[in-house]
Amino acid sequence: MKGLIDLHTHTIVSGHAYSTVQENIQSAINNGLKYLGISEHAPNMPGGPHPYYFHNIYCIPKEVDGLKILRGIEANIIDFDGNTDVSDDMLTHIDYMIASLHNPCINAGSKEENTNAILKVMDHPKVKIIGHLDDSRYEVDYERVVKKAKEKNVLLEINNSSLKPTTFRQGAWENLGIMLKLCKEYEVKVVMGTDSHISYDIGKFTYCEKILNDNNFPTHLVINYNEDEIIEFFNI
Repeated sequence: MKGLIDLHTHTIVSGHAYSTVQENIQSAINNGLKYLGISEHAPNMPGGPHPYYFHNIYCIPKEVDGLKILRGIEANIIDFDGNTDVSDDMLTHIDYMIASLHNPCINAGSKEENTNAILKVMDHPKVKIIGHLDDSRYEVDYERVVKKAKEKNVLLEINNSSLKPTTFRQGAWENLGIMLKLCKEYEVKVVMGTDSHISYDIGKFTYCEKILNDNNFPTHLVINYNEDEIIEFFNI
């Protein structure tokens, strides 16, 4: 099956990525996507954009040459109560928020602390995705996270960059195997994201597809494959 949407992508605006919005859009079109999300890092990430970037994000068109574009943000979780570096005024024109743990923005805590941060951030109404919850440095209770994701209708990400041989994250294959088993058991939906920091990676889910296949994960729980669910979930 073909993934139709890539929601975890970055441009030069994030400070440590290497392509422009226009280059990412063209790559998405070339790679056969129907939907592209632009999800720059929020301001606490070193090199990240000023809040004004998100105030002005309505300038990005909602459609280019048949490709529908969603305006997103990757929020940094900044404490174990699930607070982020995103203020309400930054969300006026935002379609979705990815919430992630990043070591420049929060040091790893205990398993209980890390888990609590994820559980609490899912209470935020704009959080649609939990990003790359696959790093052994941030140990979490996957069963509690999966149950809360089902309760709140939040997608758990299968991050292609985490699974690459060059990744700096630790234990992603093993950790995602555990998470996928629980998602299958509790019928919790996941989303494949490339976490692209260069246009050439947009819409290429090679490692995501492998781990999903290796775990016999049902396609009906992968939102990228189901256009009707994409439209309903993101109110497109």
